[in-house]
Amino acid sequence: MRPQSEMSDPIACLVIGMAGAGKTTFTQRMLHSLNGDGYVVNLDPAVMHLPYQPNIDIRDSVDFKQVMKDYGLGPNGAILTCMNLFTTKFHQVIDILQQKKEKYVLFDTPGQIEAFTWSASGLIITDALASRYRTVVLFIVDTPRTVNPVTFMSNMTYACSIMFKTRLPFVLVFNKTDEQSCDFATRWMDDLHAFEDALQDEGAYSSCLARSLALVMDEFYRNIKTVGVSSYSGEGIDELLQAIEQAAEEYEREYKPLLEQAKQEKQLMDQSRLEAQIEEMKKKLQSARVGEEDMDEHERKFEDMEVTARHAGNEKEDQRSEENVGLETEDVEYMDSEEEAEDRRLYEELLARSRRV
Repeated sequence: MRPQSEMSDPIACLVIGMAGAGKTTFTQRMLHSLNGDGYVVNLDPAVMHLPYQPNIDIRDSVDFKQVMKDYGLGPNGAILTCMNLFTTKFHQVIDILQQKKEKYVLFDTPGQIEAFTWSASGLIITDALASRYRTVVLFIVDTPRTVNPVTFMSNMTYACSIMFKTRLPFVLVFNKTDEQSCDFATRWMDDLHAFEDALQDEGAYSSCLARSLALVMDEFYRNIKTVGVSSYSGEGIDELLQAIEQAAEEYEREYKPLLEQAKQEKQLMDQSRLEAQIEEMKKKLQSARVGEEDMDEHERKFEDMEVTARHAGNEKEDQRSEENVGLETEDVEYMDSEEEAEDRRLYEELLARSRRV
């Protein structure tokens, strides 16, 4: 049994990949292999059938077809809109996850990869998870389709762009190895000449582009974790779990310090912004106070005149009516205008926020 500290800190796995790569089947296999130690969140609003029972399902919150009808959208636009609507309530997902004890939380993303990786909602979800949990990106590759070197390079380029965009620990998962071994892919990643030989039969333009990309992808290949799995048979899942554990350690070692640094920088920026707002508010209040000082001076002169009259020795003046005496001795209050009162309220609020920061 794991210690309580580890149980309260699950590993969030973002399952990302091209359409048809087998993300949903992979998620089902992972859930089965984890034997009760996995928790699944489905983020695909357009999927018609799932081979597993998700713990949290976006389809329970938003109706894909209804969104298409209400907003007059096509399939891709409706997927983005559903994601945006669901993201507004994602804090509730975080609250639910904080009460769970499973070690792995799997997020099955939409089939259209760009709907998650390049959307504002996908960025918000990724940042929300990465700021609270050890988060790992699992990029699923359709191995049989990547036997073509140009298609292989397309997948690698996309994987590289996602890794640098998220800046999270990254595991490259070659799926469907029961149909096609991924040995050719790992060989191309390790040996540039072998990849260039495979490009001989390709067109001049595509082979030239793929060759140029291969030269710049060398650093990506050198630092990436690669695992071949079969979602059908379960082969390679144990090696994948080890790679995920290593990626989680990488999160603690490299990503978390960067996150803390970013938080500190944001706090400093917020503090500087608050101080600037406070100074601006002070100037505004000081300029508004000039009129008040004139009124105070006028009030002092008025009271002095009354004191002089009161001690002038004139008996007729001393026989004034009680009503007039009441008016003379009553304190005169000058109320702030609505704008000045609002300025004072904002100023006090800014001071309180600055103390909290």
